[in-house]
Amino acid sequence: MRAIRVASATLLAATALTLTASTASAAVADDNDTNDHNITSFGFRVTPSTIAAGGQVTLSVDGCESEASATSGVFDDAHIPKGQQSVSAMVFPDAKPGAMYEVTFKCGEETGTTDLTIATGRPTSHPTSHPTGPVHHGVKAGVGGSLGGFDLHEIALGGALIVGTLGTAYYWTRRRTGDGNS
Repeated sequence: MRAIRVASATLLAATALTLTASTASAAVADDNDTNDHNITSFGFRVTPSTIAAGGQVTLSVDGCESEASATSGVFDDAHIPKGQQSVSAMVFPDAKPGAMYEVTFKCGEETGTTDLTIATGRPTSHPTSHPTGPVHHGVKAGVGGSLGGFDLHEIALGGALIVGTLGTAYYWTRRRTGDGNS
């Protein structure tokens, strides 16, 4: 009888871990699927990828044999003539700090997208204190690594599921039947 309980508890724990792992792998698969639509025969990039409102970015293409264009809601449409690899564009001064804008590159019939982030800065209450503009103190990095796509609620829920499963398995393996022990 004890072997059946141990086997049941083990199967319950394995099932819970399998369900937890499949959720994590599905999140990774979703991240990979979103990047597949940007595979093109030409290369493209925005330099820098994070810029202050009113700043200047360089829009570059590599391997494009025709005229290319770059469009976004944060700068005027840019055209890159055939034979040229890059042009500059001025980011609108009223771009929202902290916002991420999509930049679409087109070469012939192919399109690809990348993101342009508007840097956040402290609002200056005294315009005369920084005559050359706001002081930038570096980039605020994200969580990164393998935790980049998860928030604390998901991690807590996953941990609670695992602890609950292990606790249930422990309870069922340690439980006495009470039949022949009196």
